Amino acid sequence: MTDANLTHLYFLLDRSGSMQTIKSDTEGGFAAFIEQQRTAAGACRVTLAQFDDSYEVVYADRDLAQVPVLDLQPRGMTALLDSLGRLITESGARLAALPEPARPGTVVVAIMTDGMENASHEWTHPAIKALIEQQEQDYGWEFLYLGADQDAIEVGASIGIAPANSLTYARSNVSDAMAAASVMVDDLRTARRSSPTAKLRGYTSAEREAAGGRKRRA
Repeated sequence: MTDANLTHLYFLLDRSGSMQTIKSDTEGGFAAFIEQQRTAAGACRVTLAQFDDSYEVVYADRDLAQVPVLDLQPRGMTALLDSLGRLITESGARLAALPEPARPGTVVVAIMTDGMENASHEWTHPAIKALIEQQEQDYGWEFLYLGADQDAIEVGASIGIAPANSLTYARSNVSDAMAAASVMVDDLRTARRSSPTAKLRGYTSAEREAAGGRKRRA
């Protein structure tokens, strides 16, 4: 059995050049996200990866208490698909190498970007979608997608993320988007204590309104 008391949060953060205008807000929103997770019951470890047209793991498998302050340095283009492919495959391999009792009972992958894919060469939308669906179905991973000034529901669906778990946010409302994601993760961690198969509840209408995203098209 995996460790039902342990959550591993994987965060994939866009650091492409367009993030410069919301650099400080993103850093503050991430700090608040981590602080809220520290108050939740159960153990939690964090892996942070960031990407532009290259991919970098900032830190891996850190206890919440040891997560450092985010220092975002925007640059480059947006290789979302290649970066997401690497994060999922490398993280999956690392977890598979652990003894089963040391593996987290809850795995959440959160993706935050303000731009559209424009620089990937190895992974396609259908390939990423198949990979995400496999991780969800075979291993119970949960995925969140946060997209600034775009139809995040449509983009999320193109890579296999449920509409309920995709959030469009305005660039001026980064903190609200981060707060909504943090509450969802917190709720999941709480629900898993009594129901190991609990799923992310999905963003509420109030959370979507606070984030300032466009309404979903009919």
